[in-house]
Amino acid sequence: MALMTGAEYIESLRKLNTKVYMFGERIENWVDHPMIRPSINCVAATYDAAADAAESGLMIATSNLTGHKINRFSNIHMSTDDLCKKVKMQRMLGQKTASCFQRCVGMDSFNAVYSTTFEIDEKYGTDYHERFKKFLIMVQDNDLTVDGAMTDPKGDRSKSPSQQANPDVFVHVKEVREDGIVVRGAKAHQTGSVNSHWHIFMPTIAMKPEDKDFALCFACPSDADGLFMVYGRQSCDTRKLEEGADIDLGNKQFGGQEALVILDDVFIPNEYIFMNGETEFAGMLVERFAGYHRQSYGGCKVGVGDVIIGAAALAAEYNGCEKASAVKDKLVEMTHLNETMYCCGIACSADGHATKAGNYEINLLEANVCKQNVTRFPYEIARLAEDIAGGLMVTMPSEKDFKSDLVVGKNGETLGEFCTSLLGTKPEVDTMDRMRILRFLENICLGSSAVGYRTESLHGAGSPQAQRIMIARQGNMEGKQKLAKKIAGIEDK
Repeated sequence: MALMTGAEYIESLRKLNTKVYMFGERIENWVDHPMIRPSINCVAATYDAAADAAESGLMIATSNLTGHKINRFSNIHMSTDDLCKKVKMQRMLGQKTASCFQRCVGMDSFNAVYSTTFEIDEKYGTDYHERFKKFLIMVQDNDLTVDGAMTDPKGDRSKSPSQQANPDVFVHVKEVREDGIVVRGAKAHQTGSVNSHWHIFMPTIAMKPEDKDFALCFACPSDADGLFMVYGRQSCDTRKLEEGADIDLGNKQFGGQEALVILDDVFIPNEYIFMNGETEFAGMLVERFAGYHRQSYGGCKVGVGDVIIGAAALAAEYNGCEKASAVKDKLVEMTHLNETMYCCGIACSADGHATKAGNYEINLLEANVCKQNVTRFPYEIARLAEDIAGGLMVTMPSEKDFKSDLVVGKNGETLGEFCTSLLGTKPEVDTMDRMRILRFLENICLGSSAVGYRTESLHGAGSPQAQRIMIARQGNMEGKQKLAKKIAGIEDK
């Protein structure tokens, strides 16, 4: 099958019987739902970019499994060049959508599962790696979107999976059959889950032997019997339901999406099981996926940051203060922070290395440093953008007020005329253009697009403390001490 276009991708979703719930009700036509469709458009952009001659160099890769041309989102990285192109692709797509395009978790899971299954097979003589390769060839040949599902609800964080009062707060095996397993549990905060054809479920933490039933990795169709999703709310999300809404939506075309994915006794055939009880490899899979995903943030969030910086510069121009030295300095600082994140993403890619399976892994220390910066810098970039934009970003009247023909003035002026006149700036600046850029910044910094930028920058791919733990583990403090001792002339006694 040839690579899909964005339109073909959207039509392929209509063929699925994906079960989606929102506001306590099942959404039958979720593909066209106004709150969901922007996130689908975002995924569609990853398909259309592959068909764009100017962008195909980043979007198209050659499969190491078949030799076919594939979308890079289903690629296994076979060199540091692949790793760098991944980050560059993500920045480009962030620039196009100013949101989360949702396919990174699947791509990162492919590469983590690819190398981990190879090493499980090496120790136990299992055939997980071959199973996974067959699955991935199917994904590549059909140009599918796959959600990488790692984060369990976790329940009581002080207890291991096997100690939980409710075992369903971690995905686990309920029943073993000759031809497969039946699983129960859930995955929380799942990016792009509703918009994916398939899911790959992975363990969320390192596990001990007693957690054997929870050490699972498997693939499952998004519309499998017993699998359903509860759509996650976002700030200002119901603005999309307002009749004729346009300016008030900010980024009305694109958006991110998260959901609670519930597995209610779902049967998984053996051919789609890639780990089942090998607890000592759960931590390896988590660490590798987290590393790849922390690398991803050095691309996608930087692309979105490019758009925010541009929007802030426009807001300054529309406000008439673009020449102020303080504004110029804020834009420089935003650019500095943004490029620092990108440098980390490229650095951990360029310093990558081959795994036993042959695919390339990033430098884990540098990937965690990258993500640690991403937990901080987008907050400062957003703060500076809000500073430049001014308070009107969060206090302006609604779009309907600007468009209102209601006569309220003593001289016959309408409500819309008052709003447009009083909130105007320079004669050459259309007041509605000013409102558009301010609503866009509100949306991306505070509203429903914040899930694709600010808040997700903190919690996506693990909390800040998770990266600090890995930095401590990977930082080689003993080696640094030896360097200091040698130069200082201190001998070990």
